[in-house]
Amino acid sequence: MTGRTVYWHLPGFFVYFYLNQVLLHLWQKYPEDFYEGYRPGCVYGTFPGAIWNGGRAVFGLASHGEMKQILSTYERFGVPVRFTWTNPLIEEQHLTDTYCNLIMRTADNGHNQVLVNAPVLEAYLRERYPGFGFISSTTKRLTALSAIDQELARDYLLVVLDYDLNHEESILQALEPEAGRIEILVDEICFPGCPKRAEHYRDEGRMQLDFEKGSVFHCPNRETRPSFAECRKRPAFISRESLPAYIERGFVNFKLVGRGLPIELVKESYLYYLVREDRQAFIRNAMEHDLAQLSGKRI
Repeated sequence: MTGRTVYWHLPGFFVYFYLNQVLLHLWQKYPEDFYEGYRPGCVYGTFPGAIWNGGRAVFGLASHGEMKQILSTYERFGVPVRFTWTNPLIEEQHLTDTYCNLIMRTADNGHNQVLVNAPVLEAYLRERYPGFGFISSTTKRLTALSAIDQELARDYLLVVLDYDLNHEESILQALEPEAGRIEILVDEICFPGCPKRAEHYRDEGRMQLDFEKGSVFHCPNRETRPSFAECRKRPAFISRESLPAYIERGFVNFKLVGRGLPIELVKESYLYYLVREDRQAFIRNAMEHDLAQLSGKRI
């Protein structure tokens, strides 16, 4: 496309484990069907029930055996796993959580990553698990250039841009010298300039801490079933045709939404962004075939 290597950060390493496994397999098997220069950058998300998790509450439990098998699968593909440790309500009392620390010890292979938000958790993770790559999360809601510059001055591997800045030319131009360390969320489903976004993150964090699904947070996005077609209508959306202009300027890390969203939306985003338009029908059929083969199997 532009001669640069472009990295795509994919959602739901646990929730969409089979889908991601199929995608990565097809990407390796039919590289000519995917856009030239594109590479998987990471798969992000959480194991269910981890109280450090933020952004979207995920309930349940993964056994240690499941953790090891899932992590080893992505490691065989050469793709880092990125943990969404962005719960803004984490306090010192939560740092010694047995389950979360077990996850970190199991995933400590020198290649995996963590998204961070709460300073107290970040300090703990940096001290205990220095082998992980640290990434500044979009959940910090940093919209001022000075605040973004402060993040870039630290030793973060990447800084995820607030999606409301996706088309802010003055911000993008100012960030060009550090473009390779900026990650852009290209297909956010949420509404632009949402005044409740930070409150929503706190609500999700509270549910995760309390293991409580019953919280009622009034959000227009919860009134209808999200779809990729709706994503494409949002002002923050970056189309496939617009991407070369970003890449040419040095922005080469792009993130796709998916956590807490229908799997069909995730499939469509994968096909739209990653697969050559003339090969989408073939990859779609191959994906559905491989998923059907995996259906009914347990990890």
